[in-house]
Amino acid sequence: MSEHSITTIPSTPRLTDSALALIGCLVAVVLLFILAGPAAYAADKEYRHVAVAEPYLELRSGPGKGYPVFHVIDRGESVDIIKQRTDWYLVRNDRDIEGWVNRAEMELTLQPDGEQLSFQLSTQEEFTNAKWELGLLAGDFGGANSISLYGGYSLNPNVSIEAWGSQILGNSSNGWMASVNVVHEAWPDWRVSPFLTLGAGVIRTEPKSTIVQGEDRTDQLGHVGAGIRFYAGRRFILRAEFKSYVVFTSRDENEEVEEWKVGFGYFF
Repeated sequence: MSEHSITTIPSTPRLTDSALALIGCLVAVVLLFILAGPAAYAADKEYRHVAVAEPYLELRSGPGKGYPVFHVIDRGESVDIIKQRTDWYLVRNDRDIEGWVNRAEMELTLQPDGEQLSFQLSTQEEFTNAKWELGLLAGDFGGANSISLYGGYSLNPNVSIEAWGSQILGNSSNGWMASVNVVHEAWPDWRVSPFLTLGAGVIRTEPKSTIVQGEDRTDQLGHVGAGIRFYAGRRFILRAEFKSYVVFTSRDENEEVEEWKVGFGYFF
């Protein structure tokens, strides 16, 4: 974007090689956490233990009534609650058989103290284990106003993939940006959870000049960034982040742009 706060740098082979090396290192780190993260997280996890109080508990092959019942657990047997997806819970019995049970049936089970199990409408554990997230953020992109929408899918509690679309409104030019990001959270079970992000995409710049017609441009870009996600309650989060971009232009110079934005998200 052609705002005053954008810094231009010479487009030399050294810059390109450095950027690729940085991206390569960050990808290697993210892949390491993808492979090691779930095992380390599971090792520290303590599951809730409940007993079946009704004549039986039906296990389905997936989180929904459209999935078939493949196993029944009899009264008196115990199960561990592994994770939650919306109103469905993945449970495991002492023979390591896992299946999905809906909230209504789970609330008929008994805790170790003999009390019936109850669930809040939404908990921080759901925030940690949520698979999908949608959100809206606004902020500053190199001196221009920006509004962004995103959608994310969690591969595991530590790593997720996000798709972003942004509208950029500046004094001398407008534009839009689309990118795909990898996000890593080292401590996903914290209420305030810091994260790192790495991504690439495209940006479209459309100058506003009416006296001298500027050239519309579509360029590739890459970024690194960091931010925080704060569990606000129910299924909502507050999110703030900072990103540093390199725009690989088709001219003789690339552009460095800094962006910050804040907003909210909804997980499910």
